[in-house]
Amino acid sequence: MWLRSLDNGHPPTHNQQMTARLEVFADITCPFTHLGLKRVAQEVAENDLQVDIIVRAWPLEWVNGAPLDAEAVEAKIDALKDQLDTPDFSNFCAESWPTSTLPALNLAAGAFDVDPSTGLTVSLAIRNALFEEGQDVGDPTVLADLAARFGLKVPVGEVHARVHADYQDGQKRKVRGSPDFWLGDEEFFCPALVLGHDTGGLTAKFDTEGFEDFLQRVRASAGR
Repeated sequence: MWLRSLDNGHPPTHNQQMTARLEVFADITCPFTHLGLKRVAQEVAENDLQVDIIVRAWPLEWVNGAPLDAEAVEAKIDALKDQLDTPDFSNFCAESWPTSTLPALNLAAGAFDVDPSTGLTVSLAIRNALFEEGQDVGDPTVLADLAARFGLKVPVGEVHARVHADYQDGQKRKVRGSPDFWLGDEEFFCPALVLGHDTGGLTAKFDTEGFEDFLQRVRASAGR
């Protein structure tokens, strides 16, 4: 069974690669997504895999009934920086925390309306602006600058239909949290990290074995 044919509905030949669809339900303000999504996107790009990474909206402010608290996220980021020695939160600024992720999710949804590549690029750029540049990605000016960089318009008014559809689909699939990756019917919750808690708070380490198993399945789905 193939995920998408490269030849008008016919199965791909041995000389053709399939384009796999890897979905991830994620919130903009989730630090675990920022780490994990970057690593997955880097692996796909560096190995030239024919994979469409579709970042689907999982607004935690809808899931939890309120946006994530900046101080609570900052504590998680401090733990990640300390335990993982990662530069991925270099200029994080709790004072620039967005009051809602919905405007940024609207922008990402509009980017996916263009094509998967644009959608992924914008999704990564939004998270980079928040976690590595210390920008408030709920600020209309910040979003306008991001949109202009990629030749997009900032969606205004109602929440984008794609955001609603993603959230409803995530509920049906019983998405466990952010980031929750799906390769067909296979689910991989936060495959890049092993997360836990002890008396000191969050514990984290890179899941080398689990992440490699996840990547092998992604490669296989893309015919590699």
